[in-house]
Amino acid sequence: MKNPFLYFKTSPDIIRLAVMMYVRYPLSLRQVEDLLYERGIDVSYETVRAWWNRFGPVFAAEIRKARSVSFYNSSQWRWHLDEVFVRINGEIHYLWRAVDHEGEILEAFVTKRRNRSAALKFLKKAMKRYGSPKIIVTDKLRSYRAAMEDIGSADRQETGQWLNNRAENSHHPFRRRERAMIKFRSTKSLQKFASIHSFNPQPFQSRAPSP
Repeated sequence: MKNPFLYFKTSPDIIRLAVMMYVRYPLSLRQVEDLLYERGIDVSYETVRAWWNRFGPVFAAEIRKARSVSFYNSSQWRWHLDEVFVRINGEIHYLWRAVDHEGEILEAFVTKRRNRSAALKFLKKAMKRYGSPKIIVTDKLRSYRAAMEDIGSADRQETGQWLNNRAENSHHPFRRRERAMIKFRSTKSLQKFASIHSFNPQPFQSRAPSP
């Protein structure tokens, strides 16, 4: 595999740290610049922006690939699905999430509608990557039921009060980040950020350099 850091003079650990700080915490690009400067790393916020755009998807893909391999080699027994609305230029869009029984976010998917077709695309995308779970916990949105009937998984669905807290809680870090970014300006930017944000915490921290 080609080295993504080829031709970059900056240490890969510093790049990973900068991207992790921007994605993991509700910080602006200028705040990341200031925090890096306190650590003796002199880079501009525009450099942080360029790193985030170039390497964010690469880092997320690495984590997603490793996670999908581990899922196919282990028994999956419960997923939690939920959706949350996000405004883009005044229009409502929906961010769907699939979370496993340990709270790991498996998939994040953005759509303009919250209907059977959108739920079906979301489920197919998640199952193609991670396989099929034994139980799927959802809220009472009818679109889930219709989509699961289409793929023959309706008998695996569970709904009930408080059963889906794990998925609902997964939205909280995103909401904090959304406020710090002052909303999103396009569906593409939302999908990109949600995909990276969902896969960032522990692997980035373990590879970041010590202060």
